[in-house]
Formats: sequence, C-alpha cells, structure tokens
Amino acid sequence: MPEFIHVADASDVPDPGTLLVEVDEEMVALFHVMGSFYAIDDICTHDGGPLVDGELEGYTIICSRHGAKFDIRTGAALSMPAIRPTRSHDVKVEDGSVFVRLRETGSGPGIIPTSYSAAETTNSNASSLQSTNEKGAVVPPADSDKNTETQSLTSQTLSEDLVRELLKQVKDPELFVNIVDLGLIYDVSFNPAPDNSKQLVSIDMTMTSPACPAGPQLIADTKRVVNTHEDVADVEVRIVMEPPWTPDRMTDDARDQLGIF
Repeated sequence: MPEFIHVADASDVPDPGTLLVEVDEEMVALFHVMGSFYAIDDICTHDGGPLVDGELEGYTIICSRHGAKFDIRTGAALSMPAIRPTRSHDVKVEDGSVFVRLRETGSGPGIIPTSYSAAETTNSNASSLQSTNEKGAVVPPADSDKNTETQSLTSQTLSEDLVRELLKQVKDPELFVNIVDLGLIYDVSFNPAPDNSKQLVSIDMTMTSPACPAGPQLIADTKRVVNTHEDVADVEVRIVMEPPWTPDRMTDDARDQLGIF
C-alpha cells in the first residue's frame, strides 16, 4: 500500500481553499473546507481538464471548462457533463502538516442517467438484428413502433426541422440522451445533388469535449439516420468546437432525463 506523503503545511491552504500538490508524481487537488482536508485527482473525467482551477462551493468543486461538478470528499461526479467519478485519496493532518496517500481506485459513484432502463438495453441489443435499406442505412424491425415513426418521418418533406426530428434517434452512448436535446446540433443546411434529384445535407455538430470518446459513433449514427430519408443523396457531418458546448445548451427534456434541476 502506498505511504502517506507530506504535501503541505495546513497553514498553506486557506479555509475554504485549494492547492495543487504532487504525490508520487501524480497531480492531486487538495481542499481545505470547514477545518478538514480532502484530496482528489486534479482531473475532470469529462475532458481531462484541471479541477484545482475551478470554483469551490462547499464540498463541491466546479470544473472551469464545462461546469462539471465533483464531490471533493468522495470524487463522485455530481452533474453533467461528467458521469464518471474522479479518484479520491486519503488525507491526514499531524502537527500542522498535511499528508496524502494515493488510492488505487476512487470511492465516489458516478452519475446514473435516469433515462437508462432495461428496455433500452433490449432495444440496443436488438439493433444487431436490424436490416438495411438500399443506402446501407440500418432500419429497425418492421413490426416496431419506432419503425412506423421513422417511416413517417422519412416520407415527409425534407427540412431542417425534419432532420432534427430524425436526429433525436441518435443518443449519446453514455448519457442515453439524444444529441438534439443535448444541444450538439448547431446547424443543418442543404445543397442540391449533382443530378438535382436529391439533397446533400450538411450538419454542423459539436461534442461535449474535443476528446469525446463517443465522437466517431455519434458521427456515424448521424449519417445513418439522416440517410434513411428518401430525398437525401448524402450527408456531411462537420465537427465544430466554436462556440464551445456547455450544459446550458441542453433542453429541459434533457435536464429532466439526467435529473438536473
């Protein structure tokens, strides 16, 4: 088991206050709140940003990049866009000196999206049995309610509002909330295909962070869903990071699903 390492004098950290320290070559955020000290990895699990630069509110540290919140006592992720905990560590104070011992794993739980259910798991597993249309786009089973809705949408006049409705079928694989309600779709535009018979659709999409691991899947699903429309010749997805995404872009429906009030 790792040993306790002296990282600071208690007087070095105001109450409330934060201090970035190094423990066994790892960067740790040290907090002093209500006379007690706490330590967590100085890493926001949403995009790897530093936590020590964030705003401290009671026992909550708010990442300065996208507003993700973490419990400094356990490392638990308390709000979007973070859903995984950061690692917490052991702290002791002796003779005015603060010592930290690294833990191999954190103890704080991550956020459990309230929209997740066994039914969604079943639908996800069933996707491997879906067929494809003439464009290679996946089509749900013929006897599903979702297929009826999709067929209705794909036969309607192509428009930006219709494309956004189609894109509500694309869900973030970690949050289980569709990309439209998450606020990831910035713009939808159209240009005639070379033969003028169909439309080329361009979609400006952002990610919750530049290094979002779900990015390739979301891009592929976006193209697949929009390509199901009979008047679409092809789909181009352009990833843009300006303006940067923040939780303020989410709809009320998304907030309700994630339990954010």
